[in-house]
Amino acid sequence: MQTATQIPMRLEPGHRPGTSGYRRVVLALFAAGVATFALIYSTQALLPELATEFAVSSADSTLSLSLTTIALGLTLLVAGPLSDRVGRTRLIHVSLIASVVVAAASALAPNWPTFLGLRLALGVTIAGLPAVATAYLREELHRGAHARAAGLYIGGTAIGGMTGRLATGAVAEAWGWRWALAAAAVLGLICALIVWFALPESQHFVARRAGVRPMLGMARRAVCDPVLLALYGIGMLGAGAFVAVFNALGFRLTSEPFGLGLGAASLVFLVYAFGSAGSAIAGRLADAFGRRAVVPIGAGLALAGVLLTIPGQLPVVVAGAALMTAGFFVFHGVASGWVPVRAHAGGVAGAQAASLYLFAYYVGSSVFGTAGGHAWAYAGWSGVVVLAGALFAGVAVLSLVLRRSRALAS
Repeated sequence: MQTATQIPMRLEPGHRPGTSGYRRVVLALFAAGVATFALIYSTQALLPELATEFAVSSADSTLSLSLTTIALGLTLLVAGPLSDRVGRTRLIHVSLIASVVVAAASALAPNWPTFLGLRLALGVTIAGLPAVATAYLREELHRGAHARAAGLYIGGTAIGGMTGRLATGAVAEAWGWRWALAAAAVLGLICALIVWFALPESQHFVARRAGVRPMLGMARRAVCDPVLLALYGIGMLGAGAFVAVFNALGFRLTSEPFGLGLGAASLVFLVYAFGSAGSAIAGRLADAFGRRAVVPIGAGLALAGVLLTIPGQLPVVVAGAALMTAGFFVFHGVASGWVPVRAHAGGVAGAQAASLYLFAYYVGSSVFGTAGGHAWAYAGWSGVVVLAGALFAGVAVLSLVLRRSRALAS
């Protein structure tokens, strides 16, 4: 005989872990995360070669990444509310296909301004996926699997970031940067096809056709909740520190005393595997012990990892990068999945809140990522460590603020 507490659980909607629907969702969004971050960060391992090819400075070469992320951040402010009208899955498919086309075109760019223009366009086209991914997960999965699935999605973005950087670094050393970017576009196409066939259509999406005034009112609520504001801050500071380190790390490893080639230097991005594992584990821990307990752990690990990169021994530098990567994806994976859940509990559109989180994330990536290039140019690796360490310390402070915040729903 069923008890009163068992009946509501049985009636709760959404794909549950172990079902075919859940596996399809996780596979599709894992592949989408791989495609998105492989395309966005495909130039990061190529920064030294791009600086040489187009005769620009190390700081200017980071514009190939910063322009993409700032365009992505701005477009997210439109893509999130747009998905509330047109649907999640439609926007995901259009975004991935258009991004593959633009990424392929960037491999044919004849000069630096054209190349930067195409990288800017990539930020616009690719915004559809990150704008709706966590909102789609909240709507389509059973609530007991939200944090776990969000962790797996963020793990896919980690694998994408690693694969894109490794592939472009190796291919560029063998055949040049154009073939490297073409390889990233092919990877994006394969992932887009997986998403096309695997991603289930939305079953619980309800279109919102509100006018401008209600949308502005919803946006106001999304920036008035102190927990959401803290989560936005965590995304901005954390992404800024993380990208600043990896933007400068390629220049450090290809310079003395290391003197590595582009392909060998790109192998450092293998540490992204620690990020993927950390994100997936953090999602399970968040489901078991609560998000407030997990975020500070990630912040502490990331800060310790940055400090570990100070010595000039290559194994120690790699170990520090691995620890920083694991810590970053622990707190980012939990925080990004927390945003739509908190928004829903507070009566805010989940996609809109997720877009604001990612807007903050990519603003931080753009601003502090470029600042990392300048820190390297003017103060060397110590300048990069000071910048990233201060930003991760800010994440730690905000994570402690979140521990004292009030939950809106049990």
